[in-house]
Amino acid sequence: MISKIAVAAVVTGMMAGIAQAQLVQKTALTLDGAKQVMAAAEAKAKTEGARVVIAVVDDGGNLLLLERLDDTQVASVNVGIDKARTAAIYRRPSKVFEDQVKNGRVSALALHGAVALQGGVPIIVNGKVIGAIGVSGETPQQDEDIAIAGAAIAASFTK
Repeated sequence: MISKIAVAAVVTGMMAGIAQAQLVQKTALTLDGAKQVMAAAEAKAKTEGARVVIAVVDDGGNLLLLERLDDTQVASVNVGIDKARTAAIYRRPSKVFEDQVKNGRVSALALHGAVALQGGVPIIVNGKVIGAIGVSGETPQQDEDIAIAGAAIAASFTK
């Protein structure tokens, strides 16, 4: 009887240890944080007279916020989302893939969920990607500069 109780206690303890080992604490991009990122990017876009779409996604590439500034082409909506999603799920700027294609690695075009267009930038807090921002509508460099302005606000987030 005692050995059965001891075995049950050991198994229960092991199961509890396994369950605890599977839990991870992580920082997440809140709606308020996404709004701050959006506001910083929008301010930069407006000072430059840029007509862009700005998309902010969480760390899984799921859309949190989207703005299409006045007189921006409708086609930029999905492009902006795709740029942001690429930066979030691959944890690097979307420009990395554009550069790979430019340098002859056309197989980068086959990566699932990746768009090889400059303008998607990860949002990083404490060295971890918590989301991303994608901008589309102007030149590739201007799109990226606006995205960087938005992502840079994350440095002020509580750590």
